[in-house]
Formats: sequence, C-alpha cells, structure tokens
Amino acid sequence: MSANGVILYFTFGTLLFFFWVYGIVSFISDLRRQIIPWIRVQWRNRRDDETNDRETEGLSELYGDPDDE
Repeated sequence: MSANGVILYFTFGTLLFFFWVYGIVSFISDLRRQIIPWIRVQWRNRRDDETNDRETEGLSELYGDPDDE
C-alpha cells in the first residue's frame, strides 16, 4: 500500500507540474502575440495624437483660434 501511495503521489505531482508549466508557457505566448503588440499600437496612437495636438497648437498661434471667432 505504501509503494502505491508514493507512486500515486509522484504521478499527481508530475501531472500538476505539467499543467503549471503549460500555463506559464501559454501566458508568455499570449504576451508575445497579443498583449505586447496591442500595447505598441496604443503607444503609437498616443504619440501620434500628441504630435497632432502640437501641430494644431502651432497653427493656432500663427492664425488664431477658430473657436474664438
């Protein structure tokens, strides 16, 4: 009975370790393929919005603000 318990213990431990490693690998894969590209797109859009705002501010200084008219 004792030998069967030890074998069963290590079998379930190995099975749980497999799913633990699989979860870590899946998380890293999701980061590489979905989350990091999404962050890059958001970062670029934010940077583009800031440059557009700067250009608009520069034109407002030269020609005046159309909302004031």
